[in-house]
Amino acid sequence: MSLYKILIYSLFLTIVIEITYTVLLGYRKKRTLLLVTLVNLLTNPVVVLSYYLLMRHTNWNGTCVKIPLEIMAIYIEGELYKQCHSSIKHPYIFAIGANGFSFLIGCFLR
Repeated sequence: MSLYKILIYSLFLTIVIEITYTVLLGYRKKRTLLLVTLVNLLTNPVVVLSYYLLMRHTNWNGTCVKIPLEIMAIYIEGELYKQCHSSIKHPYIFAIGANGFSFLIGCFLR
């Protein structure tokens, strides 16, 4: 699969999964769903591209690459949720849950 298709596929799945997670937690306002979408538009392509490039051009272990990238994504997403949406009571926990949910479902879909 080409890098372009990988980026689009990953972004689409991530948004669908994290919107589902958000709705399951009871957040249904359009503003919240839009924020989750925008946050993922910012973080997902960077994480996926970084992972792809590092795996292609280094001999590093995939897990050792994934963990720091996911931690950075969680931190950035938590900060964005904190700054942009006061109704998400625990933005970092929300970001951990959304990313964990997305990661686990992504593992099952492979």
